[in-house]
Amino acid sequence: MLQETNAQGKVCLKGNDSNISYVGRTEIQGDGAVSFDWTGTYLRTKLSGGELSIRLSDTGINYYNVFVDGLLHKVVKVFGKDTLINFVSGIDKGFHRILIQKRTEGEWGQTTIHQFVLPQGGQLKREMNIPLRHIEFIGNSLTCGFGTEGKDRSEPYKAETENCNLSYAAIISRYFNADYTFIAHSGRGVVRNYGDSVRVSAVTMKDRMLNTFDINLEKKWNFKAYKPDLVVINLGSNDFSTDLYPLEEEFIHAYKLLISRLRTYYGNVPILCISPSIAQRQIIGYMELLRQDLNDPQVYLFVFPEGLYNNTTDLGAVWHPNYKGQMKMAMSLVPYISTIMNWPLKDLFTK
Repeated sequence: MLQETNAQGKVCLKGNDSNISYVGRTEIQGDGAVSFDWTGTYLRTKLSGGELSIRLSDTGINYYNVFVDGLLHKVVKVFGKDTLINFVSGIDKGFHRILIQKRTEGEWGQTTIHQFVLPQGGQLKREMNIPLRHIEFIGNSLTCGFGTEGKDRSEPYKAETENCNLSYAAIISRYFNADYTFIAHSGRGVVRNYGDSVRVSAVTMKDRMLNTFDINLEKKWNFKAYKPDLVVINLGSNDFSTDLYPLEEEFIHAYKLLISRLRTYYGNVPILCISPSIAQRQIIGYMELLRQDLNDPQVYLFVFPEGLYNNTTDLGAVWHPNYKGQMKMAMSLVPYISTIMNWPLKDLFTK
């Protein structure tokens, strides 16, 4: 741990300090700063001294969940260039577990962490009690937690109401005590993005999943950085969102390309493909043909049942599921993931 002391006597640590662990796709800059933009990217550490501020820059405006000892401490708004923002305050000076999670998606900006700033005598320690499992989710607005904190389905979308921590993906990860990476962007599909004027969009999730950053399409991710135990793909609803539907061969070709890329980088990991509701039968037919063509026993298909959540109390902003709706999605997937991975279900009946 290389630390400096500023003019106010505060302890200053670089963004890539060895006592900070990041989960998700990040890039370390030459000066030790750490940059990222994918939704759900998070860091963990242990803090003493009772206070933590972060000197950072953001290309837009993002929101972060701050957890202390597993409980939500505050939501922090991040913006500006080279700005010092307080993330933790008002706790005792003993060691506490800290987790800071980007809750908004890359479209809202890229964050760069320059320094962690602690009070005099404060310390960071590496968190050693970490999950042994890792799930990667490739998805769209449902994985991003788009509008989960909206109060009504007619409410317009705002960044403040997006919270990936309330998405089905985060709920599933917590249930199985797994780390997670979200490679997700609202409105994106496999072959066609939401409302596009062409059947085959120029850049879809099959392309973005190769990148270090969601928005920067030039920098490619080093897939040797981590290997998930399971990949969950939840795409397809945006491909068929408006009347100009992709053709069967276009959809299947793009989806097969996405899976072949995962096979290239992750080997024979289980891949769970989620199809939208059974009401969208055209997509389900395409997905079944895809699985037959692949003839890969490690590729699985799950279809959300029709009417899984209701159209009023389970919806947040812009007709997207709120936390209750997301919870129902997660709980419908948990048993199947348990079967695929041989991960035990929680015993809810033993005293």
